[in-house]
Amino acid sequence: MKSVWLKSGKEKSILRKHPWIFSGAIQRVDGNPELGDDVLIKSSSGVPLGIGAYSPHSQIRIRMWSYNSETTIDKEFFYNKINEAYDFRNSLIDPSRTNSYRLIYSESDGLPGLIVDKYSGLLVCQFLSAGAEAHNELIVDCLEEVTNCKNIYERSDSDSRSKEGLRKATGILKGEISDEIEILENGVKLFVNPVKGHKTGFYLDQRDNRQILSAYAKGKTVLNCFSYTGGFGLFALQGGAKFVTNLDASRPVLDTSEKNYLLNGFASDSFENICGDAFQVLRNMRDENKKFDIIVLDPPKFAESAKQVISAARGYKDINMLACSLLNPGGLLFTFSCSGHITSELFQKIVADAALDAGTDLKIIRKLSQAEDHPVALNFPESFYLKGLICKINQ
Repeated sequence: MKSVWLKSGKEKSILRKHPWIFSGAIQRVDGNPELGDDVLIKSSSGVPLGIGAYSPHSQIRIRMWSYNSETTIDKEFFYNKINEAYDFRNSLIDPSRTNSYRLIYSESDGLPGLIVDKYSGLLVCQFLSAGAEAHNELIVDCLEEVTNCKNIYERSDSDSRSKEGLRKATGILKGEISDEIEILENGVKLFVNPVKGHKTGFYLDQRDNRQILSAYAKGKTVLNCFSYTGGFGLFALQGGAKFVTNLDASRPVLDTSEKNYLLNGFASDSFENICGDAFQVLRNMRDENKKFDIIVLDPPKFAESAKQVISAARGYKDINMLACSLLNPGGLLFTFSCSGHITSELFQKIVADAALDAGTDLKIIRKLSQAEDHPVALNFPESFYLKGLICKINQ
């Protein structure tokens, strides 16, 4: 097998089972491996350390498949990994209430660069690494065999593919697909567009947090910012909210939001949809002295890299400061960051500074994270990314 030798001392991260090897850790490469090839990893003294996928264009030069150098990366390997992940999700999910979840969460499930989301009878895949791309046919066959899902679609249209030397790719892999499918989440019905929707179609990582919001919403007015197709607002109404305002920059997703509300039997006078830039709309609301009992801030990723942390922090502070100024006394702020480069500690400090500048007194009553079908591998802390706070403004 083609092999990669590490520099002296660089085997330490592999011995701790971190799945990434960066280009600077490599001493030499034998056998001229190509994009996505499986290679044997060796220490500087030649001790075999495991098997990984080679990516010559990426700073992450190797993504580990196995820490056992005798492992064969074949159909049986992928079948076992996928079956283990499937069994785990089945232990978490009540299918009578929820039929959509993250089936494969890349490194956390031992399959670097592979994301698979299940939407009812459809699987949507993202092959984001050279190794996952090289084995995509085997992976797709195993997904069908394990789950018995006959409809599989590819949404490998993330910008991260270019870092791996891969072009974006979308299309039907097996079966057929509709632009709009109906899913079930904790007893609530939602329309999802797996072809044109964000990510793979929906933000499954917020499932638990949407349910948590419903417990606080009875009799409350709710402002749902960066609302996408209205999930948080929908669960607020499910919990008895008085009125929900959804705010998003995209008219098409707001149209889907309206369909979701009507699908679940909520009257059109129980909600409104506002299309516009959240920062500007919130400033206008502040100037008009509008107030809400609950505000949800679930913005897109502000920091795509470590270089963007400072500018992202400014954005998070600005949006949280505006939200604080719109809360009624005793109101609640549900605020999130999905930027992996923004630590929990930094995010909490940003929200604290925003409250101070807004002249409000907030206290954290609960911390939130990604749903449990997005597990955080202890050997891969990078798999933790979604941070949330429920803050209460003093009376």
